[in-house]
Amino acid sequence: MQEFVEFGLGGIGIGMVYAAIALSLVLIWRGTRVLNYSQGGMAMFTTYVAYLVIRHTGNYWLGFFVGLASGLVLGAVCERAVIRPSYGKPPLNAVIVTIGLLIFLEGLAGLIYGGQYRSFPAAYSVKGLKIGKFALGISPADVFTAVAVLAAAVALALVFQYTSVGLRLRAAAFSPGVARLLGVRVGRVLTLGWALAGLFGALAGVLVTPSTFLYPNSMDSIFVLGFTAAVIGGLESPVGAVAGGVLLGVVLSFVGGYLGSDLVLIFGLLALALVLMIRPSGLLAAGPARRV
Repeated sequence: MQEFVEFGLGGIGIGMVYAAIALSLVLIWRGTRVLNYSQGGMAMFTTYVAYLVIRHTGNYWLGFFVGLASGLVLGAVCERAVIRPSYGKPPLNAVIVTIGLLIFLEGLAGLIYGGQYRSFPAAYSVKGLKIGKFALGISPADVFTAVAVLAAAVALALVFQYTSVGLRLRAAAFSPGVARLLGVRVGRVLTLGWALAGLFGALAGVLVTPSTFLYPNSMDSIFVLGFTAAVIGGLESPVGAVAGGVLLGVVLSFVGGYLGSDLVLIFGLLALALVLMIRPSGLLAAGPARRV
């Protein structure tokens, strides 16, 4: 029973990281109909920025917020300089561009920082919490991860539903042509969407790296599982992204705990293949996905 609780609560913690990646993918897909395969590379690069600030200042929170800010900037720059020329072109063009951007970012990180593994500090203790003698399988760092991602998801939902910025984002996502006729500067809105996606990716990077290591390819497997979470929840749904991330995290935690950690990524890819075959719009999607 104790193992079951530990694996379940631990899965929620890592599932929140998958949810952050899934949210970044949903943001970009809703606004531009592009799947950003470079999201993991962007998250890795901004985590290096946070690492350098923490290392040189000794201040974790300064590094944390600088990392998030660098995610905003990197997302906006990538959209303006790299992604925008692919708009209106065949869908394969955008796929190739984002994969090329991933390779570029990982190669650049290797040139600047080297390929060695680096430890990244956690915001709070990674020592497991207990109730009496009963281990919960989560740490204060896991609790912070869950709270941070949930807060970011709630803030995003409030922005979409109750602000003029959110209205413009939704208008550009559903009908960019009509949005332009109504005076919405769709180009700026798309840049904002990529910037917010960069922020969510940076959040995932700084939250997950303390439990792994930081190196140029460190976010590749996390991206794959975050993409799986987005597909499970439906690429149209921010709520589905969070739910899909938590569901995937819990299932893979049980797989790793009972069957072995070597099978986690295999089961993640199997889950992705099954969802794409059975319900491509997402298991938790409210309805079929919009067509381009």
